[in-house]
Amino acid sequence: MPDDPMLLLSYVNTELRDFYPDFRSFCEDKGVSERELCEKLRGINYEYDKNLNRFV
Repeated sequence: MPDDPMLLLSYVNTELRDFYPDFRSFCEDKGVSERELCEKLRGINYEYDKNLNRFV
């Protein structure tokens, strides 16, 4: 998974769009912490929107 927050954002949103019904499923499958990933993306002013199933 990319370390750069902008690349991470693109990667996560693409994965959510193409393969996962929700963020929790993505995190479980990839073995990453929901909290840590959210914090990293919050650092660039993005929050997960469950209705859109993406970070906005």
